[in-house]
Amino acid sequence: MTFAQTFRRDWLSNIRGDVLAGIVVALALIPEAIGFSIIAGVDPKIGLYASFIIAMVISVAGGRPAMISAATAATAVLMGTLVREHGLQYLLVATILAGILQVVAGYARVGYVMRFVSRSVMTGFVNALAILIFMAQLPELIGVTWETYVMIAAGLAIIYLFPRLTRLVPSPLVCILVLSAISLMLHVDVRTVADLGELPSTLPTLLFPDVPLTLATVWIILPYSVAVAAVGLLESLLTASIVDQMTDTRSDKNRESIGQGIANMASGFFGGMAGCAMIGQSVINVKSGGRGRLSTFVAGAFLLFLLMVLGDIVGLIPMPALVAIMIMVSIGTFSWTSLNDLRRHPRRSSIVMLATVITVVGTHNLALGVGVGVLLSGIFFAWKVAQIFRVSSVLTADGQERDYLVEGQLFFASVEDFLNAFDFKEPLQRVRIDVSMAHIWDVSGVNAVDVAVLKFRREGVEVELVGMNDASATLMDKLAAHDRPGAMERMLGH
Repeated sequence: MTFAQTFRRDWLSNIRGDVLAGIVVALALIPEAIGFSIIAGVDPKIGLYASFIIAMVISVAGGRPAMISAATAATAVLMGTLVREHGLQYLLVATILAGILQVVAGYARVGYVMRFVSRSVMTGFVNALAILIFMAQLPELIGVTWETYVMIAAGLAIIYLFPRLTRLVPSPLVCILVLSAISLMLHVDVRTVADLGELPSTLPTLLFPDVPLTLATVWIILPYSVAVAAVGLLESLLTASIVDQMTDTRSDKNRESIGQGIANMASGFFGGMAGCAMIGQSVINVKSGGRGRLSTFVAGAFLLFLLMVLGDIVGLIPMPALVAIMIMVSIGTFSWTSLNDLRRHPRRSSIVMLATVITVVGTHNLALGVGVGVLLSGIFFAWKVAQIFRVSSVLTADGQERDYLVEGQLFFASVEDFLNAFDFKEPLQRVRIDVSMAHIWDVSGVNAVDVAVLKFRREGVEVELVGMNDASATLMDKLAAHDRPGAMERMLGH
């Protein structure tokens, strides 16, 4: 595909849908960015600057069209301690370093790591995010006026019922416009966007963080930068996979990693905090009709326009309108079929999904939750593969020789069954171990073969290994020790 064809597909193929979706997302970004700034312990404008800079840069540099990236809670929570102990300037330089690390990871093709994330982990990740998105709305649902509940209910009714009339205008945008009009005309007692904090009224300026360029500075920011880079990439790549499924399209995960790094570097140089992909806003974008890079660019550009030109008007938007949108996102993000799948799917898959959800919700740490899920998936997979391993044997008529047939995968989880299958004290003259139906995968497997051969030889039994495939033979030639001088003394302790 030529550059012109790619440009038309990503930028011009869905102009109306992308523009309207981007406008909706821009409005939804404001309270989120302010809230995440508070989490990080910085002025609200730091999160707002980051949001429109990251969104506009990633629209060009990223690998997943229609995905929204901005300041997020996942990265904000990691920066709070750094800001409290060293100040804003260290946050900015840590953001730049995190971006550099993400660019390096992209060129190292970190996107391929996603193939090791199972479907159960993905489902758990999505469900946990849906729960966290809803929990983030609780401050706007507890201890508020009765009018707030009425407005939220009205907003949800508009969001779900308006598409039955027409889909030309995204229902979340209609929700914002209608509830804002009602709030202004009737002077409804509800919180507004302006109540969250002061909105910036000037453009950010290019700067270099005012920190000492010393090794001590690097050691201070490095742990935070590594954490932000890792968590940001994890959430971005998982969100990209989710948007891939929602839109039935493919994305370039390595390019997305590089794009996220470039966007974070730009944010740091313009006085913003680190960010990554946002599943909530990405779902809003897709459900509102966004499909191309233009939607992400419009989200960033319109956010800038709102802050610079319409800041006073934006401040009047009632929070119930935005809460209703985020509740819609939470409901739409949660995989409701996964509840029924708990009974139908294998128990191990359900455990992985639930463990991911519980860990993420309990710790608010996306990386830890996904890490637990991936670890459990690996353990269960290894256990399952080890269960289909077996060793059978046949004794010759004269009782002097025994042929062993090894079937399955010989690796760390199956070596115990492998060694337990042999009777090393049986009075034999010769043993043949046929591994034509097996594959030796790792050092543990090689070591198990060494031990078996040497134990038979210690009893005066001649051993023959037959049927080894090329890959196993290569590994054995490189690592096996049973034919090396002194091997028996070293391995069997004699």
